[in-house]
Amino acid sequence: MTDESVKGRLPLEIVVSTAAAMRALGRRLAALLRAGDLVILSGGLGAGKTTLTQGIGEGLGVRGPVTSPTFVIARVHPPLVAAGGPMGPGPALVHADAYRLGSSLELDDLDLDADTAISVTVVEWGEGLAEGLAADRLEIAITPIAGGGSPGLDDVHDPGGSESSGDSEAWDGLDGDSPRTVRISGTGERWQDIKLPPADLADRL
Repeated sequence: MTDESVKGRLPLEIVVSTAAAMRALGRRLAALLRAGDLVILSGGLGAGKTTLTQGIGEGLGVRGPVTSPTFVIARVHPPLVAAGGPMGPGPALVHADAYRLGSSLELDDLDLDADTAISVTVVEWGEGLAEGLAADRLEIAITPIAGGGSPGLDDVHDPGGSESSGDSEAWDGLDGDSPRTVRISGTGERWQDIKLPPADLADRL
């Protein structure tokens, strides 16, 4: 890993050890996100895309629960009244799943554009389909590590310490054993010179 990735500058690659740690990473990402942002998630079944989105939802302070939208295609999670503190609530979360969609035209038919300007939009299985929703976007690829792998310099640890307690909580309802590699990159001016907040930020959200 490069010095830049260790400092949290995008693009970067992180090893995440548990589902709880993946949610903690989502909360860190939420600190970067604002209304109008698009996040495209890629990765196989059970990779942890919904788990990461749950953390993003927690960090944004939206109404839950955040669950996989595979069968409804898209859900809107409005902000909780107190989520924004004295400045009012933060943005809503639009959580979409393009797994059952055959083309970007079908995604267009969902009319997500109506919500993207005032919401953070997260699209699972969106690679190759959702890029047209915004010129500026955050792209996140999640890949299980065969054989468990070994901790990297950017290894993400759950503030609750679940790694050390042997927690085998399921990732998106499937494989709960192998760590994940999470590659985060940004496209467009919005994501130039952006750094991921430090891991202890998740403790404060």
